[in-house]
Amino acid sequence: MGSTKIVGDSAITRSNKRGYEKENTFAGVLSFMRRQYTKNLEGAQVVVSGVPLDLATTNRTGARLGPAAIRAASAQMNEPLHPWGYGPCDRLSVIDYGDCWLDTHNPLTIFSSIYQHAQSILASGAQMLTLGGDHYITYPLLKAHAERHGAPLSIIHFDAHCDTWADDEPLSLNHGSMFYKAINDGLVDPATSVQVGIRTWNEDFMGVNVLGADWVHEHGVLATAQEIRRIVGQRPTYLTFDIDCLDPAFAPGTGTPVAGGLSSAQALGILRKLVGVQWVGMDVVEVAPAYDHAEITALAAAQISAEMLCLLSELHASKS
Repeated sequence: MGSTKIVGDSAITRSNKRGYEKENTFAGVLSFMRRQYTKNLEGAQVVVSGVPLDLATTNRTGARLGPAAIRAASAQMNEPLHPWGYGPCDRLSVIDYGDCWLDTHNPLTIFSSIYQHAQSILASGAQMLTLGGDHYITYPLLKAHAERHGAPLSIIHFDAHCDTWADDEPLSLNHGSMFYKAINDGLVDPATSVQVGIRTWNEDFMGVNVLGADWVHEHGVLATAQEIRRIVGQRPTYLTFDIDCLDPAFAPGTGTPVAGGLSSAQALGILRKLVGVQWVGMDVVEVAPAYDHAEITALAAAQISAEMLCLLSELHASKS
């Protein structure tokens, strides 16, 4: 009798970093989009990893379980994505690196742990798609990316909150002040950065361009995408998506929900029109599955993450 081909669990059985294998969507090892679980960065163009942190939240905790929920929701994404017409992992070599190790009993080690985690991955030449965790994680990620690609970076930031509230404590863990820190550190250029979906007020937005949720609702998907591209131009750009940018009707599973946000369709429509932006890194944060219903928040985050891979695929194709 000949050998039998192993079917399923390609997260641990696959040897090729591209392509798709047959899987039961309801079973098996749940890496992101069934990518190979490995710490071997050789040949990887994009590294997906989780940062399971929620020590910096100011309202409801639970985002530490976000990476696991996003991975589980991605189990069905083993086919071409509409409207791209292809699966990003047919074109990109993508791995799941697992999660960043955090010593949560020693909070002052958190920043350096995330920063060093990102440093080691970026040193391989791969790009990062990071699954959060609360939004504080973007601060050390930005530091590592700015060192790799040159500071300051532009950011495209989808959120209900601007996260530029003043914070004079450099070692504090606060998911509402990390962009205040990042701008003051010279990691982010506010004049060429944009925040989308904002619907909370700050007396000082620190010079960042704001396209609030009302602006998006009034002007529409196409105009929003055009304005984003006008602002960032061809500068190296980091994309961060806080799931609470979506209205709680579409993303109840988050720590600080705010009514009046974008629909899933609006957010996806905007992202799909950002082909050509010079991406250096990306993250999706603030999924808190304990407050979710029927996994709709995790599903939205998984879809957004997959769309981000398509944006990276288009970027790589344009440079090949």
